[in-house]
Amino acid sequence: MVEQSQWMQIVEANPAHSTWFVKRFRDMAAAGQDLEGEARLVDAMVPRRSRILDAGCGSGRVGGALARAGHDVVGVDVDPVLIDAAIEDHPGPQWLVGDLAELDLAGQGVAAGFEVVVAAGNVMPFLAPTTRREVLQRLRSHVAERGRIVVGFGAGRGYDFADFLDDARASGLEPDLLLAGWDLRPFRDDSDFLVAVLRPD
Repeated sequence: MVEQSQWMQIVEANPAHSTWFVKRFRDMAAAGQDLEGEARLVDAMVPRRSRILDAGCGSGRVGGALARAGHDVVGVDVDPVLIDAAIEDHPGPQWLVGDLAELDLAGQGVAAGFEVVVAAGNVMPFLAPTTRREVLQRLRSHVAERGRIVVGFGAGRGYDFADFLDDARASGLEPDLLLAGWDLRPFRDDSDFLVAVLRPD
């Protein structure tokens, strides 16, 4: 039995949290805010009709945008409320409930070999700390041989960037590119956000 993610601990303590999260992003979309920066970066990395795994997909904004751009998207999230919202708001991708620490898409009839696996929206800090390497290893097992994994999260969330990069290397992933945001700014030691483009070693 894997340790419960920090996200689900929050939901357990406050069952209304997931509904609040869904409403927050629906309100932002209705207000015309740009919610597709992560998807634009990932879209630029691969040709049309690529297979993309949205790991920790939340309510589907990144995977939904990538599907609208012409990609074959599978999204996985541990929170069924968020998956229900993804199905409602972003039809097209295959949305699945699942814990990334136990990710086994082949067991659900979905082949591995994704050109890109993306974990946006602070997915990594919301994991249970004891499962971080296991999650990275499972993401690695789902990416194509020449594919890449793109992870983005902010500082001050209990997961040091240096520790994350150590965990990535220990999980068989090497950084190809480190950025300070989804808008392609270069990463520096004092950056408050990390976007890591990783490849299987």
